[in-house]
Amino acid sequence: MEFLSVKPRVKIPMAEIELSAIRAQGPGGQNVNKVSSAIHLRFDVANSETLLGGHKARIIAYSDKRITKDGIIVIKAQNHRTQERNKDEALERLKELLIAALYIEPKRRPTRPSMSSVRRNKKKNERRKEVKALRGKVRRDEG
Repeated sequence: MEFLSVKPRVKIPMAEIELSAIRAQGPGGQNVNKVSSAIHLRFDVANSETLLGGHKARIIAYSDKRITKDGIIVIKAQNHRTQERNKDEALERLKELLIAALYIEPKRRPTRPSMSSVRRNKKKNERRKEVKALRGKVRRDEG
């Protein structure tokens, strides 16, 4: 059984991915009119048996025009002349979409400056303060 490996622990069997060959749109002349080289990929996230519930929810909630409200991912690949290359491109786009949807931003850990950097900054500020103090008006001492 073949799988589409999305992440190390997320593998989707090819049986759950529906691929159908259709005629491509746009220019291309006789080749486009005769040959069904474009690929229409459909993956039903909501009814997938291999994805975990949390993964399904994250994918369906992901904001992308290729994901329908019912949780079906629809991808159309027609950039290449051959059906095989379009199939590979459609699967690669599905993989990229799933990786983006399943990505979790790491939580930020607040950091503090080190003691040596604090001392260095204080020393630098003191020097700057002295330089600026010397820029003031010169007063004559009366004597």
